[in-house]
Amino acid sequence: MQPIILSTHARARMQQRGISTERIERLLAFGCEVHGGHGGTIVYFDHAARRRAQLAQAMSRGELDRLSGMYVVLAGGVVATVGHRYRRVRRR
Repeated sequence: MQPIILSTHARARMQQRGISTERIERLLAFGCEVHGGHGGTIVYFDHAARRRAQLAQAMSRGELDRLSGMYVVLAGGVVATVGHRYRRVRRR
């Protein structure tokens, strides 16, 4: 897996929101990608992503629950921001 490039904004949001680099790596490895509408790509955990991670036995159930509530926004291959989901991600 190639190294993750984080923007300054993403680093600040990671620190503010308590999201580690390891969680971002797991989210990018197993997550679902949807175009965000402003040129970026939103990566998040849906049911299929959760199933893929369970089949790979990559993480515990608690970690899967935590990742289910997160998202990452990629812009040009760089992590632009990260956050916790409090509403659903719309597919376009």
